[in-house]
Amino acid sequence: MVKTATRADTDKCVALIALAFSNDPAARWAYKDPAAYLEHFPAFARAFSCAAFDYGTAHHIEGSATALWIPPGVEPDEGPLVALIEASVPASDLAAVLDVLEQMGEAHPQEPHWYLPLIGTDPAQQGRGHGSALLRHALAMFDADRVPAYLEATSPRNVALYQRHGFEITGTIQAGDSPIITPMVRRPR
Repeated sequence: MVKTATRADTDKCVALIALAFSNDPAARWAYKDPAAYLEHFPAFARAFSCAAFDYGTAHHIEGSATALWIPPGVEPDEGPLVALIEASVPASDLAAVLDVLEQMGEAHPQEPHWYLPLIGTDPAQQGRGHGSALLRHALAMFDADRVPAYLEATSPRNVALYQRHGFEITGTIQAGDSPIITPMVRRPR
């Protein structure tokens, strides 16, 4: 059952995201060293998407999966995010990581939209439909409000999942030796 996550759920939701992204091509490209990933990715997840907790747009399935949506008109706070990246990504990769983030910002639709910076399922719970349940829950609300949704698929495997939920590919994002990241938009139905 999908529930709205509160600030009290932040640590649990961030832990789920960190577990889910531990094998993600883009996350592990930015944090190749496992110790660096474990040390810095949870802080990245907080900086990138915790505005969802402030707006009541973080959803979770207890202990299994979470989706952190950013409402139309709200932007992630870039200052702390960039500072964290500059402090935690190896210097040899920093320019490419910052380039990817810049391209991600430029790929957003121009009109008001919901943004899904992070969604993930505990690997021990994957394949049980939790991600789809989280998507259906949010997309039904966005459809009722007639507002599009936007995300970046950081794994080729996830592109098909998002397409099943009505998202369409709008381009590609890549810098240096980064994996391809796929921006996708879903128009309201």
